[in-house]
Amino acid sequence: MAQSYEVRREDFNPNRNEVSQPASADGGDENADRGNWTGKLDFLLSGLGFAIGLGNVWRFPYLCYRNGGGAFLIPYVIMLGCAGLPLFFMELSFGQFASLGPITIWNISPIFKGVGYAMVVVSALVCIYYNVIIAWALYYLFASFTNVLPWTLCNQWWNTDQCGKTFGVNGTNVTLGVNGTNTTDFTRVSASHEFWTHKVLQLSSGIDKMGTVRWDLALCLLLAWIIVGACLIKGVKSSGKVVYFTATFPFVVLFILFFRGVTLEGAERGIRFYIIPEWSRLAESKVWGDAAIQIFYSLGLAFGSLATLSSYNKFHNNVMRDALIIAVGNCFTSIFSGFVIFSIIGHMSFMLDVPVDKVADEGPGLAFVAYPEAISLLPISTLWAILFFLMLLTLGLDSQFAMMETVITAVIDEYPEYLRPKKSIVVLGLCVIGYLLALPQTTSAGMYWLQLLDWYSAGFSLMVISLCLTIAIQYVYGMKRFSKDIKTMLGFEPPIYFKVCWVAITPALLLFILIFNIVQFNPVTYGDYEYPNWAEIMGLLMGLSSCLLIPLVAIIQVCRQKGSLLERIKAAAQPSPDWGPALEDHRQEMMKVYAGKYGVEVPLEGAPNKGADLPPDYTTATTLPRNDINVPFSVAGQMNGLPVVTKL
Repeated sequence: MAQSYEVRREDFNPNRNEVSQPASADGGDENADRGNWTGKLDFLLSGLGFAIGLGNVWRFPYLCYRNGGGAFLIPYVIMLGCAGLPLFFMELSFGQFASLGPITIWNISPIFKGVGYAMVVVSALVCIYYNVIIAWALYYLFASFTNVLPWTLCNQWWNTDQCGKTFGVNGTNVTLGVNGTNTTDFTRVSASHEFWTHKVLQLSSGIDKMGTVRWDLALCLLLAWIIVGACLIKGVKSSGKVVYFTATFPFVVLFILFFRGVTLEGAERGIRFYIIPEWSRLAESKVWGDAAIQIFYSLGLAFGSLATLSSYNKFHNNVMRDALIIAVGNCFTSIFSGFVIFSIIGHMSFMLDVPVDKVADEGPGLAFVAYPEAISLLPISTLWAILFFLMLLTLGLDSQFAMMETVITAVIDEYPEYLRPKKSIVVLGLCVIGYLLALPQTTSAGMYWLQLLDWYSAGFSLMVISLCLTIAIQYVYGMKRFSKDIKTMLGFEPPIYFKVCWVAITPALLLFILIFNIVQFNPVTYGDYEYPNWAEIMGLLMGLSSCLLIPLVAIIQVCRQKGSLLERIKAAAQPSPDWGPALEDHRQEMMKVYAGKYGVEVPLEGAPNKGADLPPDYTTATTLPRNDINVPFSVAGQMNGLPVVTKL
């Protein structure tokens, strides 16, 4: 008969590479060393603010009308349910369980630690150019405080002879695209386009014609980084309060603009253009590919920000509920934004007597050319301009907060004993570096550099990161173990829907998106401008830099192990001895959950008393033969007088 083996409390060592203290007696932070969100709404609003960004307003409506109007919502919702929501819940659960940053958290499987580095690199690259967009929003916001909006004028130094000249039927004005190409058969250039191109950007003829730094844009960029640094200086304690304004204000403005927009003459023209379905488009693979990619970017998957934000949650926070609220709220906002945008664009189309598709645009072209011109046609245009650019500012700041917090947390959690007491200095240093790296984007070639960063920094690399993340957690670590970890936090395992998606549907869709991106790949362009070869190579290297970290770090981790190559790979893939919850009480709870499945006897004394919050397995334990034990940490004991170590 096989001997039984008991896991004893004195044999269990919960020490980790960082010493986490339990909650203070006054009911403050659960993790006193690292800190937690002050309240549940802090995390919920931060998550909403991160997921709901500029893309919801300036990209989704354009994609919707370009891919069959209302018919596009079908693949969009399917992709949300099959890939977006499962990945979103997985990342949030991952971070909350371990309470660690996106690099240190890979104690779960050190061979995949390069995934964490890749996440941080992507977030850092996006932070560099994303704050430039926020600086543009600040520029336009300041320019809006005037009786006559400057982008409506044609007699300023930045205007050309074409501004204000009419060559169309009925003497109509025509809005042109941000890329500098005429979107109609007319040769006139709109005042808003000239303000954007010749005043704000002072755009040169190419990426190599940089000129000097523009002091006005540089000051707006400096202000943007000061705002970000000030809001993150105390971590989640400060940013968690700022989001009460930045995450809710965009909804207030969207509702105001919606009710104003739908009452405008011609609004139904734009709304009809936005929602009328073209069912035949569902047979096109590009429509499904666009839906999958939009869900992916819209939810902010694979940036590391979701795991970072949730790592500051209290251990038993209902993360599945939060994932549902944020993911569904994000998609609702995207759809609702389409009605806001196209109601006013419909009015613009009516006023200018041109087709809707001639004034519809996406990205900076919508935010800084088409929409400002549409606002100029409204009564009290100054008020609407101020509200709109305040909305853009707050939408951008929430996403920037989350991505910068990802970088900051990753750095500090790697060296907590040295850097955590000096977090303010770390935040200041990273903000200064970010500002200096972004300065080239305030030159006359700034838009070309921003387009290059945007095109390559967070493209196919996000798909690769997500695929590796899913494989690491669901296949290497194991879906069953991960489900038990979630049960430790929530008191129940995730529904079968999530499990099926994690191991089958979601990886297949990620592979589809990755292949689709490769097949549909096009070199970076900006309007009619084609980038030189050296810029293309730089962009490709930038995009590959994050992906290449994954195999590079894996090789390093394997080399650190002992034994044959296969033994080293297996050892590097196993969880580190310090993997698990941050606090000893929560580690004991985890042992009890595993006891229900693996039969490991865990002492009940000293366990936290959470009453009905604990699942039934917390109060039951049995003893199985030694060979059947499989627990998630290194557990030392004695068997026949010899030390025994078991690992998951």
